[in-house]
Amino acid sequence: MKLWLFNRKGPSGFSASSTAEEVTDGIDGSGLTAIVTGATSGIGTETARVLALRGVHVVMGVRDIAAGKDVKETIVKEIPSAKVDAMELDLSSLASVRNFASEYNIQHHQLNILINNAGIMGTPFMLSKDNIELQFATNHLGHFLLTNLLLDTMKKTARKSGGEGRIINVSSEGHRLAYHEGIRFDKINDPSGYNGFRAYSQSKLANILHANELARRLKEDGVDITANSVHPGAIATNIIRHNSLFRSMNTILHALPGIAGKCLLKNVQQGTATTCYVALHPQVKGKSGFYFSDSKVAQPSSQALNVEVARKLWDFSMNLINKCSENKSMH
Repeated sequence: MKLWLFNRKGPSGFSASSTAEEVTDGIDGSGLTAIVTGATSGIGTETARVLALRGVHVVMGVRDIAAGKDVKETIVKEIPSAKVDAMELDLSSLASVRNFASEYNIQHHQLNILINNAGIMGTPFMLSKDNIELQFATNHLGHFLLTNLLLDTMKKTARKSGGEGRIINVSSEGHRLAYHEGIRFDKINDPSGYNGFRAYSQSKLANILHANELARRLKEDGVDITANSVHPGAIATNIIRHNSLFRSMNTILHALPGIAGKCLLKNVQQGTATTCYVALHPQVKGKSGFYFSDSKVAQPSSQALNVEVARKLWDFSMNLINKCSENKSMH
């Protein structure tokens, strides 16, 4: 039994309780190639499975290649016709992102859909291999660089196929709970005042700002590629493993009697719906620079819609990446 609100259909004809299979029902994705990052657990795995089910050739960017191969085997066992590959990708390392992109561009000559899904949540203060706060590095910066490095292949694919390319950043409603100043440009690596949840929310805010600025640039270039961000819904997945507060909240939600627990948490099939909807559905054609939730356009925070901040984040991210490359070449 589900709450009426959860089942209420939006303009797309889908509701918060629609699953990824339901929102892509009848869609033929054969001939398309997609990258899904973080596909070894939770919504990443289900995204890869449903896209493969619809005929899409899925390349999973995964940190743990053995786990990636297991996921691939599981999908192929269920869907014998599935085209799935696993390639190593650690988004917290810019070198790994560069390796993945250059390998991909050599091996695959087309890319229609890029789903920037991988993420970590609520970690204690830590620095990445490039000495950048870990959640910002993994959730935003790695995906920012990955997108830039794959953009040429996506542009060529869109031109050659005459079809629309789609880039999807998996964000979160948590973006509303970022630090007071939004993105702490001057304090990205500052441990004082660091808060694991706010840092996560900051990275999710960055995901929306990145998609919006990218959408603006693609429109300016007259390229047939859209960029959008999505909120999957509150889902109990592996992402909360670092944080005891989230783990205990999760336990409480699961222990709640029937309706209350179900109304607050989506299952993985429901949590994957919006990503798959934005990746494949014809209703989304031409829509770019939007934030989607429950398979419909939603309203993010005013910070997420700030055009100046989006531009500033773009330049800031570029500078960080260039600085990291310079430091690496000096060692």
